Order: sequence, then C-alpha cells, then structure tokens
Amino acid sequence: MADAFYLPDPANPDRFVSTELTRGPWSPDAQHAGPPSALLGHVIERCEPRPGFQVGRVAVEILGPVPLEPLTVQTRMVRSGRSVELLEATLSSERGPVMQAKAWRLKVAEPALDLPSEFLPTGTRPLPTTTEPSGFPSEQKVGFHTGIEYRFTTGSFDESGPAVCWIRLKYPIVAGTVPSPLERALAAADSGNGVSAVLDWSKYLFINTDLTVTLHRQPVGEWVCLDAVTHPQPHGIGLAESALFDETGPIGRSTQTLLLAPR
Repeated sequence: MADAFYLPDPANPDRFVSTELTRGPWSPDAQHAGPPSALLGHVIERCEPRPGFQVGRVAVEILGPVPLEPLTVQTRMVRSGRSVELLEATLSSERGPVMQAKAWRLKVAEPALDLPSEFLPTGTRPLPTTTEPSGFPSEQKVGFHTGIEYRFTTGSFDESGPAVCWIRLKYPIVAGTVPSPLERALAAADSGNGVSAVLDWSKYLFINTDLTVTLHRQPVGEWVCLDAVTHPQPHGIGLAESALFDETGPIGRSTQTLLLAPR
C-alpha cells in the first residue's frame, strides 16, 4: 500500500498521482473529499508565499466526483494586497475540473494585539482515552478511512446525531512532505457530515457539495477535533457544521452543504 495520499510527478510539478488512500466510502472509483481538499491547501500555501502571512479561510467547491486518477492543479493570485490576499486553486482530472478552492491569506499581527481576554476563544475538548480505532462504515478495504485515525469521545459511527471525534493523518498528503496545519485541518474537517451522521448509511446518501474552513489560528500537533452536528431537512438539503479544536483549544469552524437522497 502507498505511504502517502498523493505522489508527485517528477516530470510535472503540477501533477499528482492519486493513491488508494484517497478512496471514499461512496464508490470504489471516487475519492473522499478530505484528501483533495488538503491537496488544494497544499498548493495554495505554495502559491507566491509571503513571510508573516497565513491562510484564514478556505472555501472548496466540489464540482463532481474526484476520480482515483492523476490530478493536475492550477493556482493563481486573484487579489494581492499589503495585508490581505485572495488565492484560487483548481484541481482537474482528464475529464476537466473536479474541485476549486478560494482562500484568504492574511497578514499576522506583529507584535500581537493587546485584546481583552474575555473575548478570546476558550474551551477544550477531552482527548480520547481509547487506543482502539473507531470502525468506519465502508465496504472498501483500503481508502481514506485506513489512511487516518478516528477517535470518538462522544458518539460513534454506530450512533446517529452530534459527535466529538479526533482525527489524525497516518500518512502525508503529498509524499516527501510533512502535512502542514492547514492540510491537517482540511483533511479532517470534511468528515463532519460522516462523524455526525443522522441518516442510515445503507439507505441514504448525504454528500457534501462544498467545504468551508475558517481558522482563527493554526492547529498545533497531529490531532484535529471535530465537535460536529448535522442538520437534515426533508426537502433533501442539509447542513453539517463543526467546531474545530486541537489539544490546546479552539482553532475555528467548518461547514458543509449536504445533498440528502435515498440510495
């Protein structure tokens, strides 16, 4: 089995070979949206990087199923500025664009701002005490669920409703690199609708059409926690939202628009 979600193409720096670790739960031929979202974060951070800046928000649009095929990325600076920049990245297969992301990159205050402590984000989520992985409801032997670790502190894949789940990458997003905090956050955040599922996996689809992650600070460490809840609606459109944490406290939030449908 591969030791990374994507392998860089030595002949083309904009091309990445998808491995089996990217496979999602819905189809053996389609990727989970977590790895390609993280891949978009990977290339966005490398697009005209500037010291003293960090990404504050990434909005990913899922244009269609992402096949288990080589993918090509294109990045560009949409809007440059002294303190705020807007970047765009597009992920394409041979059939055309499959995902697109826009990211705001902001200048970090130096020195740090003297803000009233009562308005700063606080709170933690308990770390998992179990060392046993949480079983993922997938018929695929190898996929995204085998490339990461899930640890629930409340809820589980066998229970419906809100859940708190810690997620850690077992492999790098791109071979030969160390996952950045942004990559870890994007890879984990796309599981919000799965860990807080309210519908029977065997009877319904609840596929997200997008992923928006806003980080007010960069996560520290390998684990990212999702305090997730899904809001379904009978007309077939739902919302999944997650409060995001690392071991020291809150780092941001994520949302996903969901298509709900019978299988």
